[in-house]
Amino acid sequence: MDIKSRASQFADILNMAQVTDNLGAAIETESAMCIILGILKELRTSGRSLFVIGNGGSAAVASHAVTDFLNVGQLRASTVHDPSLMTCMANDFGYEAAYARILSVLARPADVLIAISSSGRSPNIRNAVTAFRDAGGTTLTLSGFDPGNSLRSLGDYNIWLGSTDYGFIEIGHEFLLHNLADRLRMGL
Repeated sequence: MDIKSRASQFADILNMAQVTDNLGAAIETESAMCIILGILKELRTSGRSLFVIGNGGSAAVASHAVTDFLNVGQLRASTVHDPSLMTCMANDFGYEAAYARILSVLARPADVLIAISSSGRSPNIRNAVTAFRDAGGTTLTLSGFDPGNSLRSLGDYNIWLGSTDYGFIEIGHEFLLHNLADRLRMGL
């Protein structure tokens, strides 16, 4: 578990990231990042909103990404996992529907959702993506673990990292989102 070996493993995981569209067609990773960057630039120009969601460690990744997208990317970005709001929705509609319920109220056509789930199996994240797409928004999913996870087929763009190591998946998702925010900041 020495640092150089772990860093090399992490680089391999990032370099082997797979991106697909909503039909499952593969998109080269750098091309996909440029497409997503274009979507985020248009979002900023139009004044529409970016929502970023996740559970557990992925919720922390979502919060960090929102900070970067709002601060350096100048996007109208937010998470929706405020504790009182989430517990209200989970109590009233069940945890599996909590994000979907919140986003069905907040989402407007042309808004963007970034949905993060290390395993890609979280029902509340999958339900949120479906509700968001039904509202006319664009969705980006980030997942890992099983290449056939169900989240990976739900987004307009789906980034999958081939690892079963939570640390690598979470840090990989953070790295990719930070890269997008940095590109926005640099005007690329």
